[in-house]
Formats: sequence, structure tokens, C-alpha cells
Amino acid sequence: MSIRPVKRLIKSKPTMEGAGVHLRRAFGFGNTTDFDPFLLLDDFRNDVPEDYLAGFPWHPHRGIETITYVLAGTVEHGDSMGNRGAIAAGDVQWMTAGSGIIHQEMPKGDPAGRMHGFQLWANLPSSLKMTAPRYQEVKALDIPEIKDDDGTHVRVVCGNFWGKTGPVDGIAADPIYLDVSVPPGRRKTLPVEITRHAFAYVFAGTGKFCNASEPLEVPTEPVSWADTNPPAEADNRSLVLFDRGDELMVQAGDDGIRFLLVSGKPLEEPVAWYGPIVMNTQEQLRQAFSELDKGTFLKPPRAAKGSS
Repeated sequence: MSIRPVKRLIKSKPTMEGAGVHLRRAFGFGNTTDFDPFLLLDDFRNDVPEDYLAGFPWHPHRGIETITYVLAGTVEHGDSMGNRGAIAAGDVQWMTAGSGIIHQEMPKGDPAGRMHGFQLWANLPSSLKMTAPRYQEVKALDIPEIKDDDGTHVRVVCGNFWGKTGPVDGIAADPIYLDVSVPPGRRKTLPVEITRHAFAYVFAGTGKFCNASEPLEVPTEPVSWADTNPPAEADNRSLVLFDRGDELMVQAGDDGIRFLLVSGKPLEEPVAWYGPIVMNTQEQLRQAFSELDKGTFLKPPRAAKGSS
């Protein structure tokens, strides 16, 4: 068994999206090759209603899947196919945009004014870029939860882990999406298939993601490091990108640690990306925006190609 070395440790950066929603971006809109098949991760935890209530009014997507995981508050949504609904604390919405969809997402805080959650974008392979759009909405109670003997707790949103299978299925990149909590002071080894790209996003507590059997702290790039002067622990809003290996190790801090652990099989295909549309070539991108202008962006089900 080989422990995955840590490739990068970075902090998510403040940005603004939609009609003026304040959030933090862990990665996205740059070179995302190291995260393939994932394109973007946004942390929209916010306790100030004025900073999120404007939401994400009607906008298009094509060629990707968006995964929204809510921790507190609700997100009301609607789309061009006539779907309406809301995702609440603990729920997940996995939307396959495929050939094209126009939707809106409007966050509503809980009674304390909190709107907490994450949105992850996953790329679609070229063969499924124009597949028919679909939703998979999963309620909190339908997400399997595992508690290990040492108190480690895992919610399995998608994929197979420790003998449990997440409720989201039929996803092209065969991702594994976990919500992991490790108790204070515990060191935990978690399996990750060697063929996958993998990252962790810490959103509570602190910890050290180790490079070997010793509890060493992680190196960062581009700063060189030595055992005598290791960098700080991974804490809230820290993104940890792993190199290859078949397991990872984390040493939880005094308050424990909670993080998303996401992995997927890289597509290794060209990416042509502008805003909410991700295709394989610039010509396909131009065609998508031309169709938006002409009003032909949305495809009837019989015209969509491929299957999800």
C-alpha cells in the first residue's frame, strides 16, 4: 500500500458569482488538469443574508454536471424543463446539464441566517456532452452513513466506500464523494484507488495529511520545506490536492477534522471552457453561445445524443 503524497495545500479564495453572492473558490477557471474530471469547487458558506440572497438567477449550462451539497439553509431551484424544488440541510442535488439546461438557484438561509454548502462541477466526456439533461435529488436520510470503531464518520454521497454505496448513480466519471469526520487526535487511513485524481476540502477542525507512516505535515508549493520547519495544519477552507497512491492518511487535530473527500477517474480530454459551458473545442463553444443567441440552445429529448 502506498500513501498518497500531498501535491498542494492551498486556501480557498473569496470571489463573487451570480447576482452578487459572496463565496470562496477552492479551484476552478484555471488549469484544472490536476483535478480532472472535476472543474470547480465553490464553498458558499455564509452567515450574512445580504451577501447571498440575490442568488443565481436564470443561467445556462452545457457539457458538465453540477453537484450541490447543502449543510444549512435551503436552495430553491427551477429550470427550463419545468422542475421546481428545494434542497435543504444534508441534501444533495446532482444535475447533469448535458446538451443544455437553463436554471436558477436561489439560496435561503435558516432561522439563524446561515446558508452553508458546496457546489462541485464535474466534466462530462465528449461522448456524453450532448446527453439529455437529468437531475438526481437525494434527501439527507437517503445518504448512507458509516461509523467506524474509532469514531470516524463518513457520509457516502456517491460511489462505493467501506461496503456502502451512495444513492447517486450512473455518473460518467464514476466519482466518489464523501463527507468525512475524524475524531480529535485520531490518525486515519482511507482508501483511494490509485487510478483516480483525489482532493480533500477541509471545512471544520484541523489536521495533518501525511506523506508517510510518520505524522509529518504536508509540503506546500512553491515553498520548499524541511522536517524542521513544516507548514501549518490544514484547517477550515483548506484544499489538499493529492498525488498518486492507493490510500491517504490524516491526523486529526485537537478539535477533530471534517472534510469532503472527492476522487474521480480523469477523462484526459481537451477542455474548451467559458463561463457555465464546457466543451472539447472552441468551435463547439462558439456553437453553444450562438445557439443561446438564436434561441436554439435547449434540445428536445429526442434530439439529445448519448445516454447518462
